[in-house]
Amino acid sequence: MMKSRRQFLIQAVPAALGLGAALKVNAQANRADEAAPGSVALGYKHDASKVDAKKFPAYAAGKNCANCMLYQGKATDAWADCAALGNKQVSAKGWCMAWTKKA
Repeated sequence: MMKSRRQFLIQAVPAALGLGAALKVNAQANRADEAAPGSVALGYKHDASKVDAKKFPAYAAGKNCANCMLYQGKATDAWADCAALGNKQVSAKGWCMAWTKKA
């Protein structure tokens, strides 16, 4: 039996919205945790301005994930995967000791 367009939309729209919400939750679940052992070992912070420059002398203002070679997104992306943190998502404004200038 064929469904009408109205019946199709009544069923399809909530399903599509649910899928979109699930993808957003999954993306947030993949974000790097500052308290995770790997993040702590690299001194990762979501906000580079909160890095302790005395503890991490390699840090300098202007260094952040968005201009790091290991940041696997565009410089304009707010969050993207990072090769140094096991492809967890890091903030473009973040920083860690693995920072390497993007070529």
